[in-house]
Amino acid sequence: MVCAHELSQDLGAFERATTAFFNAQLLPITERFMSTVEKDVTSRGISPKIFMLKCDGSVIGIKSALEKPIESIFSGPAGSLVGASFLTGNDSCAVIDVGGTSTDISVIKDGVPEMSEMGAVVGGWKTRVKAIKMETSAMGGDSHIWIKDGKLNIGPRRVIPLCRAADLYPDFLELLKINPMPSKTLIGMNFQPTTFFTRTEYEAMGLNDLEQELLDSISSSPTSLRELRSRMGRYPSTRVLDSLIQKRLVQCIGFTPTDALHVLGDYTVRNVEAAEVGAGYLGSLCKRTGNEFAKYVKETFAKNMASDLISFFLEGIPGEEIRKIFDIDCPTKFKVDIPVVLIGGPVVAYKDILGSIIDAEIIVPKYSDVGNATGALAAKGVRRVDFLIRPASMAAPDWEYYVFSEKGRQSFYEYKDAIKYARETGQSMVMQYMEDAGLDPDHVEIDVKKDEIVPQGWDFPMETKIRIMGVGTRLIDEEA
Repeated sequence: MVCAHELSQDLGAFERATTAFFNAQLLPITERFMSTVEKDVTSRGISPKIFMLKCDGSVIGIKSALEKPIESIFSGPAGSLVGASFLTGNDSCAVIDVGGTSTDISVIKDGVPEMSEMGAVVGGWKTRVKAIKMETSAMGGDSHIWIKDGKLNIGPRRVIPLCRAADLYPDFLELLKINPMPSKTLIGMNFQPTTFFTRTEYEAMGLNDLEQELLDSISSSPTSLRELRSRMGRYPSTRVLDSLIQKRLVQCIGFTPTDALHVLGDYTVRNVEAAEVGAGYLGSLCKRTGNEFAKYVKETFAKNMASDLISFFLEGIPGEEIRKIFDIDCPTKFKVDIPVVLIGGPVVAYKDILGSIIDAEIIVPKYSDVGNATGALAAKGVRRVDFLIRPASMAAPDWEYYVFSEKGRQSFYEYKDAIKYARETGQSMVMQYMEDAGLDPDHVEIDVKKDEIVPQGWDFPMETKIRIMGVGTRLIDEEA
């Protein structure tokens, strides 16, 4: 049985019910996953303590993780945040984590990730899961770069970069070189001179006639729009293409920020020539040379990163409005007083240009490409326990007090006894959590915060909130 009050004490009956439902759904999946991990590890003759990273940037023991798997969603961005702090030695910093699909902005203060008061949103459903405060944009290294009416667009779709496609498919570079320019009336996200499609290995189910016809026309090797027109007798419908891509039956190939970096020589692990050909095609659509276009993409990407960062700090101000400021030639800059750490693959390419856009210390740590994995290793054990103390009756506020927590409701006739119970119980719960997680009790720091609301004329508070927070550090066996 899953009890919502054991997962969250925050208000919101619907959100708490959603949290409990998702947790229940994840229980068998997590149990199978962790069982497989343990079997694989032990089969290699290893007997370690296994931890799971939570979405608040802390670690949890296997036993607790199996009870509350919902707390491990979105642990990837949390790992990058903790990893950035560890790799740079900064207890307080802002982190820009550039992935293949998205860019995540988050902040860590005094070694503890800044948390979202609203709770995590899972598949569009609001929950009461405590997760890091994060700003996410659909812009990553593999985001599709496309031109419409001379305007540059980045994303939101993830595609296979041209430079990688040329390595995956031997004939792709030649196909790209002879690919014709679509007519101006057709040009859009799916119709670009750099766009190709491949069929994936997913099984097609429940397709309509138009979807099946288009899927049958796409082979497992890169298929151009010209080939599709030849096979179908017409150009494919954008709506049908989008549907097949969304169902993961078709994968798109296109120009990306990664290709732009290949053109500029900032990152050249794949086929540079394919990236150069693509830049030449798209550059011609906005009256730029290939090299100028690549610089334009890089600059736009960096400005978007900067606007996402400033938008994170200036809540309530749309990122689009902040973004406009960066296109104005004006001798002013936004200043960020804490270091800004870049995490991800070739993020070093954006260090200088980002530093020219905002006034901040920009850091790209060594091993920034594995910042996420580093965070999983460096993460601490963190346990927060909240207590709410209120009079049992507002008519006689000094007579009896209720203490609400994840352990349920307790009553006390003396306010001081209620406070004592909250402090002692909270600290006991923190230490028990650390013990269950396999953390050394001698390396646990406990902090107690108390907030009170005392109306005029009252002898005792109308409401008292107490938060007990423990932070435990994992010890690394030097002989391991």
